[in-house]
Amino acid sequence: MSAPAPRITVAAALGLPALRRGLPEVVAGAGGLARPIRWVHAGEVPNMASLLRGGELLLTTGMGIGPRAADQRRFVAALAAREVAALVIELGHTYERRLPDALVAAAEQAGLPLVELHAAVPFVAVTEAIHTEIVNRHYDLLRRAEELQTAFTEVMVDGGGIPDVLALLASAVANPVFLEAADGRLLHHAAGPSGGDPISVWTQAAGGAAGVGVVAPVAGGGRLVVLPVDAPVDAFAPLAVERAAGIVALALLRARQEEELLARGRGDLLGELMAGRLEPEAAAARARALGFADGAAAALLPIVARGGDARAVEGPGTPALIGADPAGNALLIVLALRDAGDRGATADRVADALGDDAIVAVGPAVSGWDGVGAGLREAADSAAAAVRLAPRAWHDATAMGLDRLLWRWRDRDELAEYVERTLGPVIAHDARRKHALLPTLEALCANGGRKAETARALHLNRQALYDRLKRLEDVLGRDVSDPRTLLDLQLAVQARRQLDD
Repeated sequence: MSAPAPRITVAAALGLPALRRGLPEVVAGAGGLARPIRWVHAGEVPNMASLLRGGELLLTTGMGIGPRAADQRRFVAALAAREVAALVIELGHTYERRLPDALVAAAEQAGLPLVELHAAVPFVAVTEAIHTEIVNRHYDLLRRAEELQTAFTEVMVDGGGIPDVLALLASAVANPVFLEAADGRLLHHAAGPSGGDPISVWTQAAGGAAGVGVVAPVAGGGRLVVLPVDAPVDAFAPLAVERAAGIVALALLRARQEEELLARGRGDLLGELMAGRLEPEAAAARARALGFADGAAAALLPIVARGGDARAVEGPGTPALIGADPAGNALLIVLALRDAGDRGATADRVADALGDDAIVAVGPAVSGWDGVGAGLREAADSAAAAVRLAPRAWHDATAMGLDRLLWRWRDRDELAEYVERTLGPVIAHDARRKHALLPTLEALCANGGRKAETARALHLNRQALYDRLKRLEDVLGRDVSDPRTLLDLQLAVQARRQLDD
């Protein structure tokens, strides 16, 4: 919910020195002088209304209105339809001593405040004066809201709770306040200054309070409602209710907030360690303070996961330190292993808990905190590189050195040129022909050039594979059985997976 900006009324604007110097006289629409002014605009074109959004005080000399009565009525009707706050016309330019009767009558009929200025004033001075007044009033409301926020905080720090916050809010807005649950049940309320029982009012307004009062959603479900029982709600009320809703949400979710703070602390710790900004001894101390029991660990296992729920990994068994990567969308995990040989089985368990949609990269099992930072970096880069690789239950970061290197170079022109130079003929061939050769080349590279394994991977007999390899060699102009050629092709195939489209 966004609070409405505080506005000055037409009557208050006419009382400002900048406008009083113009000797203003209200000649029509006096019943609308209490209208709020959102902004001030000056202009001299016939289609002035199309340039406005509503709520403006329009300053003009009348040159764009037109001399005919029909033009004047049309001009006023357009402004009224746009809900302009008021029309102020300076005499002495288009109109000598008074405004035309047709213009005045049209404004009166539309209820549009129409003001004559009998003396010349700089329009820029009027604009600055009214805008300054709007800004000052907005600043005053913000100051009052910040003071109320401080009071809310002090109440909570001193051991108070939601009832104390609601009582303070009711006093600030001079009206009763209601805290509703997500299903509409009344959780608590605070009476306004009249001290009466407002429950009957809340019962009558339930479900439609947004139309008569001020409503702010409370994070996690529910809403905070102020009803104008004792006094009208003003521009301060929305700001006050928003501040209170934030404090109430924190109070309702205090236990959950503590969990989130712990998770953030773990993420910050592992993020700093991964970035090399934290010494191993300090990391070990902070981890123990966060509840990570690694005293009996034979090794520490760093893991990075893109996707998955951290709560699925936590639980009895292997001690785990889990946090969100402050610099990216990933989970940073450190597990305490009783035996370094448990790395594979532990990785299987973590990958299974995180689910098939998670990309899991497992770093090396290290003997102490001095190796955790490097292991997390290795796993983080491997998880990022694995986004473009074939899905696996988990990716072994210790065997992905080339993939990480190619991922880091993915934006370099030289790598793209190398892939194009090496694989370009095959890609061009596949774009023109029905039977693609690139899958055959990828299978050959994945199987290290071994033809029997390649044939099984492609579900082909030997002769069919040999025919494809012959066509592939003709397209490439190279012998794919040559070890150096095969290495060249393997590197290009792996690099192509890491390149942006």
